[in-house]
Amino acid sequence: MAGMMGRRPWTSAAALYADAEAVWAELGHDDFLEAFGHHPRIGARAEQTDEAWARQEQARVGDADGETRRALVGANERYLARFGYIFIVCATDKSAAEMLGLLEARLGNEPERELAIAASEQARITRLRLEKLAV
Repeated sequence: MAGMMGRRPWTSAAALYADAEAVWAELGHDDFLEAFGHHPRIGARAEQTDEAWARQEQARVGDADGETRRALVGANERYLARFGYIFIVCATDKSAAEMLGLLEARLGNEPERELAIAASEQARITRLRLEKLAV
């Protein structure tokens, strides 16, 4: 946040997005984990998720059947145990089944590779949220 605040004011939305990407690229492992810690788990019940944007982004999970929801919970637990942080994916427009497939596929990644993928997904989430703010 401090890295972004020092870059104000922005003359355009494009400048804001470019600065956000530049700041994100300068961050490291601990910074990524801090950012991940502000997200609910994929498939968390709406009442467990108090952040409106996360609820909106994960809205399609609500359409999932009970078996898929249970599978998401189990896969989330395995992911957390393997990597030490929650599964991060840009959930916008993805079904629960799509997210489950991504989660299960990414469980096989080496930790360094997975951190890079999760950080990239976080950057996508940030960009979408900045676009909402810049409207």
